[in-house]
Amino acid sequence: MMPLAQGVAGSNPILNLAIFGLFVVVTLAIVIRVSKRASSGASDFYTAGGGFSGPQNGVAISGDYLSAASFLGIAGAIAINGYDGFLYSVGFLVAWLVALLLVAELLRNTGKYTMGDVLAFRMRQRPVRAAAATSTLAVSFFYLLAQMAGAGGLVALLLNITSKTGQGVVIAIVGAVMIAYVLIGGMRGTTWVQIIKAVLLIAGAGIMTVWVLAKFGFNLSSVMGAAVDRAGQGGEKLLSPGAQYGKNGTTRLDFISLGLALVLGTAGLPHILMRFYTVPTAKEARRSVVWAISLIGLFYLFTLTLGYGAGALVGPDAIKKAPGGANSAAPLLAYELGGTILLGIIAAVAFATILAVVAGLTITASASFAHDIYINVIKHGKVQDEQHTEVKIARRTAIVIGIVAILGGILANGQNIAFLVALAFAVAASANLPTILYSLFWKRFNTMGALCSIYGGLGITLILIIFSPVVSGKPVDPATGRSTSMIQGVDFHWFPLDNPGLVSIPLSFLLGYLGTVLSKERPNAKKVAEMEVKSLTGADAAKALVH
Repeated sequence: MMPLAQGVAGSNPILNLAIFGLFVVVTLAIVIRVSKRASSGASDFYTAGGGFSGPQNGVAISGDYLSAASFLGIAGAIAINGYDGFLYSVGFLVAWLVALLLVAELLRNTGKYTMGDVLAFRMRQRPVRAAAATSTLAVSFFYLLAQMAGAGGLVALLLNITSKTGQGVVIAIVGAVMIAYVLIGGMRGTTWVQIIKAVLLIAGAGIMTVWVLAKFGFNLSSVMGAAVDRAGQGGEKLLSPGAQYGKNGTTRLDFISLGLALVLGTAGLPHILMRFYTVPTAKEARRSVVWAISLIGLFYLFTLTLGYGAGALVGPDAIKKAPGGANSAAPLLAYELGGTILLGIIAAVAFATILAVVAGLTITASASFAHDIYINVIKHGKVQDEQHTEVKIARRTAIVIGIVAILGGILANGQNIAFLVALAFAVAASANLPTILYSLFWKRFNTMGALCSIYGGLGITLILIIFSPVVSGKPVDPATGRSTSMIQGVDFHWFPLDNPGLVSIPLSFLLGYLGTVLSKERPNAKKVAEMEVKSLTGADAAKALVH
């Protein structure tokens, strides 16, 4: 058995860094090359001028969506909790049906760059854009926390950097490379990084899946049986619901809350919504979602084998004790299968996963601030050389967001990243989705309803997260000797659930409804009709109404 306290025995930190460095050099070269073909306008920086096809965008969406949570977090969750860990995969995948059927086409038809464009179409511009930007920044921050925490855990495992200071330095380096992608390539360069990363990630996971199955006679039941045997007493819990969420009534409610957040959150994630603007037509937007569902579904089937394979070949106890905890399951499995070389390759793929996702998040958050807040709220849409100014502000914002992400990642280092992403989904499902659906499907919906839904949903979600066991109050885990709460040694939680979705999502829909019906404001009938025509047909709504 490898001495996990020393990292992965036999791993070569120089080789791991060399493979990752090669990926960074190659992708930066591609980003620089494609950036030379780009114009200097906001359209190209934010949405690549709508120049990607449906299949290309579908692969990029899967690259944007399959984050460190999908690769590192879910594999670890399955290895340790079995069936309950796989529920993350199910929730993340089913969520795409909501995005496909309710959001993708309509959003592509009515928006331009950001979610704020859709919400402000028939409402008062400044307050709604400010609210949409605030929500976008909040969701992006939580998602960035997860990716940066993944970077810290991965580095602890692969380079044997066990000090928090050393891991913090590496998180800062990851953040710096991310900022470089965004500043140099904009959305065009970021998209190509996501496409390359998606191909590498799915191919790497596929190779490891076949390798694991080959060790057990290509029999998944044998893999699962070996995982049960390796877990020891009580290992049969890995094959049935309840290992994580069946202990008592509170954990069962937590499971329902988590499921709601995962299924409804995708359709409200700003960095996913923004990808629909990188294709030229609504038809291509639909095609891109179909491609994304196919690739994401295939990958999540791989995670089932990888998770149980890690449980069988590495063991849940060894995974818990490793630097990075549950997040180390996939890299440890790679070393067990193919030694130093495969570990180095999978490490590079995991780093690529983190880099591509944080680049997409950063460009979305910076676009929202520059386009919605600076141009339309602060400057009232009256700026000389608007396109150039907007891109300049977006670039500066990207740097600030990168710094905030680095600091937040250092704080969240050590958390299970699949769970941190679930918190981002809860914020998106509470603050964004009700407002988007009301705007697209309810003619009576007005500015007050939108503000109540966004700010109310965001505020409720953040309060419940801050005073939940995620932040403080969880007991010390005997296996690791530390609590899994973000803040150690204190307990100020009063909300019992880890994920607030069960409470925050219904309340956000209710606040949007009450804000609308209790307000005397009546929507502009012409604008409502214009938005309806545009969302359903993709045509220029004003001309369609005239003719």
